[in-house]
Amino acid sequence: MGKSSEEIKNLEIRRMNREETEFAIEMAAAEGWNPGIHDGELFYETDPEGFFIAELGGKPAGCASAVAYDDEFGFLGLYAVKPEFRKKEIGMKLTEKCLEHLGDRNIGLDGVVENEKKYQKVMKFKSSYSNLRFEGRGGGKTSDGLVDISEIPFEKLLEYDRRMFPAPRQGFLKKWIKQPDSYAFAAQEDGDLKGYGVIRKCRQGYKIGPLFADEQCTAEKIFRALRASVPEETFYFDVPEPNKKAMEIAKKYHMNVMFRTIRMYSREEPVIELEKIYGVTSFELG
Repeated sequence: MGKSSEEIKNLEIRRMNREETEFAIEMAAAEGWNPGIHDGELFYETDPEGFFIAELGGKPAGCASAVAYDDEFGFLGLYAVKPEFRKKEIGMKLTEKCLEHLGDRNIGLDGVVENEKKYQKVMKFKSSYSNLRFEGRGGGKTSDGLVDISEIPFEKLLEYDRRMFPAPRQGFLKKWIKQPDSYAFAAQEDGDLKGYGVIRKCRQGYKIGPLFADEQCTAEKIFRALRASVPEETFYFDVPEPNKKAMEIAKKYHMNVMFRTIRMYSREEPVIELEKIYGVTSFELG
């Protein structure tokens, strides 16, 4: 029996507890994904059954998350294996556990470009579009006509959010918009919600997500308010490449592309209003 076969026999894939999610966040940081400083708690509470850790000989070797939003949709993320444990089938075993948890749901993920072909071939996922991470500098003037998101009735916000996300995410959203070290604004017109955005503190700088809006002018107004909330700080903005108006905002404010991910789904692309998604919520949870 080869050494790798013996190692696989000593491999255990199990669900994480809350404290162990910090291992996943540290792994994400090591990969350069720059997680938010409160992501561990917020992500875990969205689906406590959907976070997995791989241990080889009792030592943490890798992790992955498989968040089930409802009976129809789930999202894969936080997929990472320590460099010294790679090429030992650990990633595949983690993937199998995640897919088992999500069952027959339509599953989304944001994969790094170099893994796109593998996800297509091995997992049979279909590529939909690219997301681009932009980097910029905070500051500038804020915009008039916006309100703090706490002034929006939550049911109205949830209904609006559902148009841009493939499933209702009540538990996640309620905590996301109120997390510490963040700012969140909304735009209204005649009592109707026209857009909202959040910016949160990360390991490095801040990150916008989500930024949803009906019109480009509304999206830019919210973008400017978020940007002004973190003067002189580096901030990041994850933009779906098909949304040309969102790309225009990033370029107008002299933001630079850091890297690209590929949004993929296990089934059909969900029916969402992609043209109103100016900023993705997160690459880990969709």
